[in-house]
Amino acid sequence: MSDWNDKVIAEFRANGGQVGGHFAGEPLLLLHTVGARSGQPRVNPMMYQKVDGGYAVFASKAGAPTNPDWYHNLLAQPRARAEIGTDTVEVVARVAGEEERERIWSAQKAAYPIFADYERKTTRKIPVIILEPVR
Repeated sequence: MSDWNDKVIAEFRANGGQVGGHFAGEPLLLLHTVGARSGQPRVNPMMYQKVDGGYAVFASKAGAPTNPDWYHNLLAQPRARAEIGTDTVEVVARVAGEEERERIWSAQKAAYPIFADYERKTTRKIPVIILEPVR
């Protein structure tokens, strides 16, 4: 997975936030977190949804039975950075409340049916995380 992420990250940065392949034309950001256990910097490419007050990201992990590492990193250290296009934004992460999550998650599944597939693959409730820019 790291190799794949590294290629997406390099392409994202070389093309002003645009990539081809699986993510061609999709809203993609690079999330910078700090490893909860290691303390090391981490970068993960992921799709996002623009929402009031920031950006929503989805801890889908392609429908795996566990949440992704970046989710645990944000729980431990909510301050993070997001590269969106050619901009880098300082953000604070929070887990969406139930009503907010349902509205955002439903919109994501409608726009990108692969997220509904991820939901069907797992028994866990996929968290929606709101990245709010620090002002």
